[in-house]
Amino acid sequence: MDRELTIRERYERSEHDTLSRFASFSDESRGRDVPEVESDIRTVYQRDRDRVLHCKSFRRLKHKTQVFLAPYGDHYRTRLTHTLEVSQIARTIAKAIRCNEELTEAIALAHDIGHTPFGHVGERALTKASGKSFSHNEHGVRVVEKIENAGKGLNLTWEVRDGILNHKTSLTPATLEGDIVRVSDKIAYISHDIDDGIRAGVLSEEGIPKELTDILGHSTRQRIDRMITNVVENSIDSDRVRMSEPYWDALIELRKYMFDTLYTNEIVKREEVKAFKIIEILYEYYMDNIDLLPEEFIRMTDESLSRSDIVCYYIAGMTDNYAIENFESIYIPRSWSVY
Repeated sequence: MDRELTIRERYERSEHDTLSRFASFSDESRGRDVPEVESDIRTVYQRDRDRVLHCKSFRRLKHKTQVFLAPYGDHYRTRLTHTLEVSQIARTIAKAIRCNEELTEAIALAHDIGHTPFGHVGERALTKASGKSFSHNEHGVRVVEKIENAGKGLNLTWEVRDGILNHKTSLTPATLEGDIVRVSDKIAYISHDIDDGIRAGVLSEEGIPKELTDILGHSTRQRIDRMITNVVENSIDSDRVRMSEPYWDALIELRKYMFDTLYTNEIVKREEVKAFKIIEILYEYYMDNIDLLPEEFIRMTDESLSRSDIVCYYIAGMTDNYAIENFESIYIPRSWSVY
């Protein structure tokens, strides 16, 4: 008598009946570095999504900068809300073109998990301080493989780690789901950064070049809807995710406009010099006092890693708030108590 299929096995079988031939099937994953007993209920990608969602590095994203450093107001995006918006956009596209939604979501939730405090400023500061290029996508893989879970890592599948590593525009993920996240990341951050820029009074909807808004839309909501629709229409039954040429060209031009008007704006970036210096000073301090790092980082000295690498990994895991508090506890004298 045949054994009754588990819930997971039934779900895996249904994927082959419903998903695109270009999708990633859960029962065909290249697996984990450390083999595990399969769940009776969840597929490998569902388990990966849940591991990311419950890890400490994911929770710390709520206090890491997206664009505005320490903004006055509760409605500006953080690295966490950006991640959630990427996930929502990516799942919408994945569902429409019949890709694996669980793999897409796992990659989306983890794609920025390696970001430093203070956004890309932190990356540049660590690169300058260490003399070695520091990239959040590469560090994201390191976080889930070596740093999370007290140094044991999350033991995620190969496909999720590939998506984290290759989510930047210039790179090419191995899976269609990773490609969805790569495009969704750009749709999300350009759209919501405009929204935040308008909220801050730095941008205005009317100031965006009309030749771009005529194509992409005249509001944040309209732009997101049009770009998602365009991606879906141009990616059905395809092995890659793409926009039409007019839409992609307009998106690239809009990104250039954002760099000129928002990302390099003096008002937005006036605090960056301070943030940059905090990272540099913390790096120098821990290079001289590596014994003050948490135990899981000190243990890395036995893994043929340089002192500089270990210090960079520790600082990269800090939130904006913790980096500032850490700096103050080390260098700012405490007030004398009044007796």
